[in-house]
Amino acid sequence: MTVTSLLDMHFAADHLDDGPRALLDILADTRAFDGCLGVQVVTDVADPSHVIAIEHWESLDHDDAYRAWRAGPGASGLGAYLAEPPTLTRFADAVAL
Repeated sequence: MTVTSLLDMHFAADHLDDGPRALLDILADTRAFDGCLGVQVVTDVADPSHVIAIEHWESLDHDDAYRAWRAGPGASGLGAYLAEPPTLTRFADAVAL
């Protein structure tokens, strides 16, 4: 079962230039992580500080391993650029309707 994870973030006002650049650098490691099928970043057209990373994973286990790595040796320092902690929501593929 593939998993789509949405990481909803708001950059701090003083990091609107360097925050997105840092995120792109950080996501290079995400894309290279075992089980990552791809990452897309979208920006709110009404609020450029609001971005969402849309991550696609082979399985929940792959995503869990990635989150554990980011919480430990793979810590990114992204929080220093954000106005508040990010929100993570994970979705499984829905049954065809």
